[in-house]
Amino acid sequence: MEENRPHVAILPSPGMGHLIPLAEFAKRLVLQHDFSVTFIALSAGVPSKEQKAYLDALPKSIRYHQLPSPNFDDVPADAKIETRICLSVLRSLPDIREVVKNLKETTRLTALVVDLFGTDAFDVAKEFELDPFIFFPTTAMSLSLFLHLPAIDQAISCEYRDMPEPLKLPGCVPIRPKDLLDPIQDRKNEAYSWLLHQARRYVQAKGIIINSFLDLEPGALNALKEEIPAVPPVYPVGPLLQSGSSSAAVGGDDSLKWLDEQPAGSVLFVSFGSGGTLSSEQMTELALGLEMSDQRFLWVVRSPNDAVTNASFFNSQSSKDPLAFLPAGFLDRTKGVGRVVSSWAPQVQILDHGSTGGFLSHCGWNSILESIVKDVPLIVWPLYAEQRMNAVMLVEDIKVAIRPELNEMRGLVERHEIARVVKALMEGEEGKKVRNRMRELNEAGAKVLAEGGSSYKALSEVASLWKNREHK
Repeated sequence: MEENRPHVAILPSPGMGHLIPLAEFAKRLVLQHDFSVTFIALSAGVPSKEQKAYLDALPKSIRYHQLPSPNFDDVPADAKIETRICLSVLRSLPDIREVVKNLKETTRLTALVVDLFGTDAFDVAKEFELDPFIFFPTTAMSLSLFLHLPAIDQAISCEYRDMPEPLKLPGCVPIRPKDLLDPIQDRKNEAYSWLLHQARRYVQAKGIIINSFLDLEPGALNALKEEIPAVPPVYPVGPLLQSGSSSAAVGGDDSLKWLDEQPAGSVLFVSFGSGGTLSSEQMTELALGLEMSDQRFLWVVRSPNDAVTNASFFNSQSSKDPLAFLPAGFLDRTKGVGRVVSSWAPQVQILDHGSTGGFLSHCGWNSILESIVKDVPLIVWPLYAEQRMNAVMLVEDIKVAIRPELNEMRGLVERHEIARVVKALMEGEEGKKVRNRMRELNEAGAKVLAEGGSSYKALSEVASLWKNREHK
């Protein structure tokens, strides 16, 4: 009976990029360890049909409670996404408490798992004598920065972007100040205060579950292990990926048919994720660079955004026709060599297709893990959040990617540079090296999830902790 299974409550931050890996984690708990799970679904003021459809499609042992959206009338329109997410948790605490109270009374509830911005809910976990755990959906390098941020905040007085030397975290490649994650680049912004608040509470977690794996980040993960008890135990359980596609969109099937007609490994897939947008000028440079490269490409285009931010976090559909912003004649000139689709394409299936030979990506962690699991080497073009740190790791540490140079004066990656890196990846010596390295990582990624692999063991350890705690 489901009521007799050990039960876990999971609190994801708003946004599909946070929900998907947590849902895959929940599926493994259900299928491999006979748990049942309840998601406590937050809203940050923008109801998401995509989120509801995704949650509705989960196995019946995974239920969810959709919480009402808290009031954000007092929050400035230009508040960063990290501020909105943290406030959505804080202002939903009474509702979270009610759901947890009900679960405690009706199930064998043993733990509360929050993601990287959810530590204010630790107070609810403690009230009901539950173990608070963090699910960290990105890299061990970023986790290391979170864990060390309170000490860094004390030690460094200037803006981090003005530091004269790269930041050296234990077990990680040095990170240039300009590549540190977005929310800490402006210490006067409220988003930085929120990040620091979350980071200070990380030590209260009983454990941190991370969507990475030992062969991918041995330096960072081993360094975190050596720092225990200064930091909570870290359990690398990745790569956790969305299996298949969660939705269908116009043009998706045509993209796969088009790929069927292309030579093996010949197509560069270009996508900046569900939240990534470029400026009008940068979009033009990218189009002309792809054209100059003489390589086949499949490009998911979103309408440009000339505001300061590169992210449209909660909406994967373009508000205007993106094709209208492409350079005059571009579609005609690249017909047969390139294919452009609007707003969305079935990324997992495209990366899995035999004709796909490279991936120009914004460096969202879910996309990176998909490229590793599907054995597709990368051109990295980070836009926001922790993506620049991800790019540093991929290029300088594990060497499965090429990164184009930005023209600092213009603030653009120019067409000639784009053409150069596309050619280098698809037909050059540099491309062969990253392709071979990606193959090694791909093989390691398959082994860690199999029975006896490091990620399989880490998940089993967490499940065992929760089961044993419940029986005390």
